[in-house]
Amino acid sequence: MKWSTPADLRQQVQRWWDRGDILTAQLPLEAGVETTFPRRLTLKTPSANQLRDHFAAAREWSQQLRAMPHLRLEMRDFRHQVFGQNSLPAAVWLDDALSAVALLGKQKEARLFAQISTSTAVRHPKLLAWLAKRPLRALELAEDWPRLLDVVDWLLAHPRPGIYLRQMDIPGVHSKFVEAQRGVLGELLDRLLPEDCIDTSASGLSQFNRRYGFLDKPERIRLRWLDPARSPFPGLAQADLTLDAASFARLGQTTEHVFITENETNFLAFPAIPNALLIFGAGYGFAALSGTAWLHDCRIHYWGDIDTHGFAILDELRSHFPHVESLLMDRSSFLAHSELWGDEPLPQQRQLRHLTPDEQALYDDLRDNRLGKNLRLEQERIAFGQLQAALARI
Repeated sequence: MKWSTPADLRQQVQRWWDRGDILTAQLPLEAGVETTFPRRLTLKTPSANQLRDHFAAAREWSQQLRAMPHLRLEMRDFRHQVFGQNSLPAAVWLDDALSAVALLGKQKEARLFAQISTSTAVRHPKLLAWLAKRPLRALELAEDWPRLLDVVDWLLAHPRPGIYLRQMDIPGVHSKFVEAQRGVLGELLDRLLPEDCIDTSASGLSQFNRRYGFLDKPERIRLRWLDPARSPFPGLAQADLTLDAASFARLGQTTEHVFITENETNFLAFPAIPNALLIFGAGYGFAALSGTAWLHDCRIHYWGDIDTHGFAILDELRSHFPHVESLLMDRSSFLAHSELWGDEPLPQQRQLRHLTPDEQALYDDLRDNRLGKNLRLEQERIAFGQLQAALARI
């Protein structure tokens, strides 16, 4: 018989819990949440024919439902031709959230949520709307909730502080805690901080610091002067150097050519070239270079792998510096090394907007597997002599 069993009814209430409906119903009035209780459960009952043919089973089913605590049953009277006047459940109700909590045995969780909502109502009533939206997430954060509110309090008192997270002085709160909770803190701060205290152009966990006015770890650029005479550091003319982005930008133009390579061995072995500087690439991250105005006055040559990601990185670099030229990333170089082709595990599929027609054609062929399945040629597989020949042509 497909009649609603006690287990079926509990599953319905569990789904309400999993959606957060039961916890939300316990929020204080100032949260502005409309109550969903009393709430009627879906109840599948015996049909008239089933009552006639399976009366004993129907009576046992009725007794099981009547024995369930915390539920209110509406009964329907009927007359049986053998057993006379009887009544069976016709509807099942949960009158309030506390009854639902008790039915599921979630009293501990409900008490924790009540503590969270009470403290929030006192300290930051505006955050009750967040609790209404994410009650189960709030439960997960129950142990950390007081410290999260401490961080919120501190930022309200010190908007856009201009310091590193490590320099925040909050009893019981350390910078690793803030870093681990950036996601939820961002949601809370966006509801409380004035608009002029939030940099809305910064989003995501990686841009938490910029969004709320903390200092970021300086981005760094690794470089070598391929022409020691051009180095502004005579004592370090041939050194493998790392500068923060701001210092690199302040160097000013000391060279005509700038080469960027993605492979560390190629970076270390790159040959000497007059009037040239070499930068160790940063994959998809060119934000560190984007603020260097003097690079717009240099010839920039990018050497990456001949695969879909290599062209995607070239495309991103050109979004900052449209005049970038590719090096050894052409069809003839690719076809000449067929015995050295490898496999690209997760090829890029998106459209690229900053490639030359020849580069675009090769990218499309690689992306669409026209030359073979997921092919790639890593830059370090190209013979050193061919690099020297390409540089001589430049």
